[in-house]
Amino acid sequence: MKNTDILALYRDYLITERDASENTMSSYMRDLRQLQEYLQQEKGSTLLEGNETDLQDYIEHLREAGKSVSTIARNIASWKNFYQYLILQNLTENNPARSLSAGKAEHKLPEILTNKEVELLLQQPKASDAKGTRDKAMLELMYATGVRVSELIDLNVGDVNLQSASIRCFSKNRERFIPMYPYAVTILRDYMDHVRTSLVSSSENEALFVNMNGERMSRQGFWKIIKYYQNKAKIKKDITPHMLRHSFAAHLLENGADLKSVQKMLGHSDISSTLFYTQLVPTSIKDVYQNAHPRA
Repeated sequence: MKNTDILALYRDYLITERDASENTMSSYMRDLRQLQEYLQQEKGSTLLEGNETDLQDYIEHLREAGKSVSTIARNIASWKNFYQYLILQNLTENNPARSLSAGKAEHKLPEILTNKEVELLLQQPKASDAKGTRDKAMLELMYATGVRVSELIDLNVGDVNLQSASIRCFSKNRERFIPMYPYAVTILRDYMDHVRTSLVSSSENEALFVNMNGERMSRQGFWKIIKYYQNKAKIKKDITPHMLRHSFAAHLLENGADLKSVQKMLGHSDISSTLFYTQLVPTSIKDVYQNAHPRA
């Protein structure tokens, strides 16, 4: 059963059986749709397939995004009710949210790739055919810019400026420009000049990255690309699009980038979200920040 079908049934259940208020119903459905998007984007799974570890990882994701304890607690309540409904409908046998707590879950740092692992991953796609060139361009661009997967697949051709070696991103109604290193520019130019035009299904299609049917690449499609090359590289870490974003930020800071610049490139509205990444780099970088930042 599709996620959309399950959510539609659950919505009807909230209205007809639980007599839920409009606010309660809207809150539950919003929490579940956001969880669904996270599972698809980061885990390549569905609401039915989500397990306790997946939900704990999402709680960490919410914390990193600056969500309050009360917001996280509300999410957990939404999940518990939803999975209990699935049990009643014989659609699952257990409730993965049953033991979760907004205040007791252990705060863990996100896993990142080492520089060697990044190099190994980026070496896997071979620019010898259309698919390999496209895949290489996507992976190189994501690590070069640290964009979110939603931003990556939403890019249009007009958002790329090869001459200035930068891309333009829109997030939360804000525009930002992110530079690219030379090799990312080279492989992206190769893809745009020789591959994309042969893949797009219509000249009116503005999508930068498309699947082999010529339609805009999906989150699920890109997730499969990452998993394919992770397995090919024999990297044991569970690589996700967000792990590449984490690695981008941590590696920049490790190599001396200033926190404010990294904040702008990541599109964080609050520098505290960026400061989180200093926990992933050697102590010397954190010492520099503590000694140099006027408010540290």
